[in-house]
Amino acid sequence: MNKERTARKFSDFAVLECEGSSELYKHLSFHMAKDEELLDICCDAGESQPIPNLFLGAVHYLLIQGKDHRLKQFYPSVSDNERSMDQGLFRTFKDFCLTYKGEIKQILHTKRVQTNEVRRCAYLYPLFCHLYQKTKKPLSLIEIGTSAGLQLLWDRYSYSYGDNQLYGRKVASVHLSSHIRKGTMPPADLLQEVPIVQERVGIDLHISDVTKKADYLWLKSLIWPEHKERLATFEAAVKQLRLTPPPLIEGDGVTMLSNVVQSFSSDTVVCIYHTHVANQMTPEKKREFIQNVNAIGDYRDVCHLYNQMEDRKLHMDLYRDGKVEKRTIGETDGHGRWFDWLL
Repeated sequence: MNKERTARKFSDFAVLECEGSSELYKHLSFHMAKDEELLDICCDAGESQPIPNLFLGAVHYLLIQGKDHRLKQFYPSVSDNERSMDQGLFRTFKDFCLTYKGEIKQILHTKRVQTNEVRRCAYLYPLFCHLYQKTKKPLSLIEIGTSAGLQLLWDRYSYSYGDNQLYGRKVASVHLSSHIRKGTMPPADLLQEVPIVQERVGIDLHISDVTKKADYLWLKSLIWPEHKERLATFEAAVKQLRLTPPPLIEGDGVTMLSNVVQSFSSDTVVCIYHTHVANQMTPEKKREFIQNVNAIGDYRDVCHLYNQMEDRKLHMDLYRDGKVEKRTIGETDGHGRWFDWLL
């Protein structure tokens, strides 16, 4: 992996992702971008991986596993005695990384960023409601890059959008809140009726099995250390998934797409969706993906919900009767805290 390009990724991550969300990761990322020794360690990561998330997740993973090092005092996820960042944070961080360099490199070589950010369902839910109301058909779901499948269970969660109104499954163990940053709130009557999901399946190159401790801890480590609400939501969603696990398939979702669709009922609308996954695809794989969706749209109703294909915005392409209607929904926060609704 090119060191200069990796340094830019850490700098961009600090500004675009961490600003206003994680002072800890912003501080570490800015310093990482200037540190030759630590950038060298990053060379073991796969080219397709978002390296800042992967590297910082690897360190967090080792701390959660119980590595005894003073770095844990800076991480609120593993210590109640949080130290100030100006008390030698990066110096301590670098010492940890060099001490456990071999284990970090092994994680970079074998793990993938598969953040199962449950709160993204808060901006997906209005779109599924819109699709259901527009087509008057039950939904057949395919999530590409499903990780552990937590976002496949969006119809079993409850939602709120900045007021006291509750939507979705109102008696639910998982509640997700978000707000509209730009645009107008989707109509209440649109959100009141929970869409009928007839079939669902998640596909991933590497399925995360949250019944296995290592997979569970890895997904937990991808949650940023200060984000206690995200952690609580993740824990609640894991409990829900263990009660009602969705079917998950390990493999290449792009090449498997047509075969999976053919197994679905013909009286449903297929909904293919993915969030923050396409940024790990090559341009060739993205083109193949779109070609496969287009081919499916030639013979049945299908909706494609996605971001990170050509930009960061959320898009909805609806194929009906051999024609396609393309809409841009707007920007979304990576952790689902807010979204634009320009539909």
